[in-house]
Amino acid sequence: MSDDFLLDTDDLSKRMDGAIANLRVELASLRTGRGSGSMLEPIMVDAYGSMTPINQVGTVNVPEPRMVTINVWDKGLVGKVEKAIRESGLGINPQLNGTIIMLPIPELNEERRRELTKVAAGYAESARVSIRNIRRDGMDQIKKAKNDGMSEDDQKIWEEEVQDMTNTHIKKVDETLENKQSEIMQV
Repeated sequence: MSDDFLLDTDDLSKRMDGAIANLRVELASLRTGRGSGSMLEPIMVDAYGSMTPINQVGTVNVPEPRMVTINVWDKGLVGKVEKAIRESGLGINPQLNGTIIMLPIPELNEERRRELTKVAAGYAESARVSIRNIRRDGMDQIKKAKNDGMSEDDQKIWEEEVQDMTNTHIKKVDETLENKQSEIMQV
């Protein structure tokens, strides 16, 4: 490899790992018929003029497998939290009890399970696109170095390394998606 060109493969790998970590957070938000506090993590509430994570405006609890509760600290935000949950696409109908919002988790039917697997597939595709964009950044750096005098052999070696890294991360995305889809389809 060329002595004067060094591609920061650690940076590319960290960015690809970040795309996979983001995918795992998004997949955790998909409910599988059981209540979980993590299913509310991506929901943002318009609180005090800025978008705030739901767990920063109230306490999220799971008192039983099919129930999630949010004890909103500021009574004035209860309506905004309820609205954010309704608009989140979780398919849960919040019930108000003072400052406590109860989220009964309905049993998933076959049709809803299939919908959720499609949503999970969409999240995975977004992660794949992110990984491919990171690969493109690496390839652009390699092309720039080629224009600056890197040999074709070195260019091929670097491109293969970036492509191998990309393939490994895409495979992790596919495995993560497969695990989540089997979890969703499990009755």
